[in-house]
Amino acid sequence: MTELRRKGGKIGLALGSGAARGVAHIGVLKVLEREGIHVDMVAGTSMGSLVGALYAMGKDAGELEEMAVYWGSKRFLLLADPALPRTGLVRGRKIEDMLKTTIGDIEFSDLVVPFACVAADIETGDEVVIKQGLVRRGVRASSSVPVILKAVKWGGRYLVDGALTNPVPVNVLKEMGADFIIAVNTTPGVQERLREAEARGKEMKAKEPNILNIVMQMIHIIGYRGLKSSLAGADVVIEPRVTYIGWGDFHRAHECILEGKLAAQASLPEIRRKLA
Repeated sequence: MTELRRKGGKIGLALGSGAARGVAHIGVLKVLEREGIHVDMVAGTSMGSLVGALYAMGKDAGELEEMAVYWGSKRFLLLADPALPRTGLVRGRKIEDMLKTTIGDIEFSDLVVPFACVAADIETGDEVVIKQGLVRRGVRASSSVPVILKAVKWGGRYLVDGALTNPVPVNVLKEMGADFIIAVNTTPGVQERLREAEARGKEMKAKEPNILNIVMQMIHIIGYRGLKSSLAGADVVIEPRVTYIGWGDFHRAHECILEGKLAAQASLPEIRRKLA
């Protein structure tokens, strides 16, 4: 299919946080590729930074799907290397090894598609946009879930998950020069989750959450405050229905990818209308 671009402008794709739910980004990419919608630049936060980095390296959505399914099996559990809880329950060395295997030593300046990822300074609370140096280190910083993973030392700062400051980095794409921005949000608010549960005919049963769910929900609550204003800057917002997927359910990659495809497909008329 002929590539679809905005006349006289560049298309940017903002991929948000969401842990396992962020695998839905791959489904969105599959639809954009199929429809010939050319992405000129990408910005990502947390899980969105990993998917975005791999895409910016030149990997297509099919390759990303294979990787997600591979790591989504029990192999993902093998990435946990427990640490004495000084700065994080998990050292992150095995995750760093995985990132080195999948991303390598490529730098931001060498990427096929311009890319940036977002982390948070744990001391000041500042948003930190990373677009220089080793890509894998930037992704590691952007994905460092507080308490769970050790913070990443970056210069004189200690960086953690960017979802705390900017869950869907639309503003970063504007700074990079994007003229048309498609944002993908996989962490909708409480009301959306309640409506979805009702629509699916499932009861909202109270159960004791594990530590990952507690921490991720805390990050979601903090980040949600600025989410609405962030998404307001996007031309199109795609929201896959993945609230029934647990934060750590990486083994449900196929379901997440399907939801991403369905949401992107539903947004195609709006995308095409606004790009025309």
